[in-house]
Amino acid sequence: MAGVRQFDETKTLEKALTLFWKKGYTATTMLDLAETTGVQRGSLYNAYRGKERMFTLAFDRYKTGMLAEARQALAHEDPRQAVLGFFEWTISSMTRGMPTRGCLTSKTAMEEDNDSPEIQRALRGMVDDLETAVRERLSRDDAAGRLALSPADAARAVITYTRGLVVIERLYSDTDRLRQAAGLMLQMLFREAA
Repeated sequence: MAGVRQFDETKTLEKALTLFWKKGYTATTMLDLAETTGVQRGSLYNAYRGKERMFTLAFDRYKTGMLAEARQALAHEDPRQAVLGFFEWTISSMTRGMPTRGCLTSKTAMEEDNDSPEIQRALRGMVDDLETAVRERLSRDDAAGRLALSPADAARAVITYTRGLVVIERLYSDTDRLRQAAGLMLQMLFREAA
């Protein structure tokens, strides 16, 4: 029947996301996507018009899940513990799998030939939304007077720091080192010792 997809879109986009994560957006071809998803190239083009649209749709689903996880990690009643939970979630997320998978957002942002405005907008949206989640948590009354920075500056510092943790994870593959670095950031962000 014309206009009706003959494949499971959720599974197709999940498989596409896994491929983009493994191979990188730039290096992934429509042929790769067809082989990985089991959907013919023509059907993928008809449904998505190309790999950019496939990536942005898959990334949007990924982003929704990741933001829910991030907010859950930030839910602790103590703001310092909430930020520690956020760092733990970040470290756990990027070190899943064997070999570790790293951070999809950072990995895609760092690709040399990836200058797609749509992809850049999607990646910036993810980073901005994570920063908003941290800022909202640190703006609550229980954090007042405990932060060494404003909630907005602290949130920006946390998110920028997590991007650096991504690089350290790639270089050292050492979760203890990542946790130690997170602890140092907590010391800089909060006035009192835990």
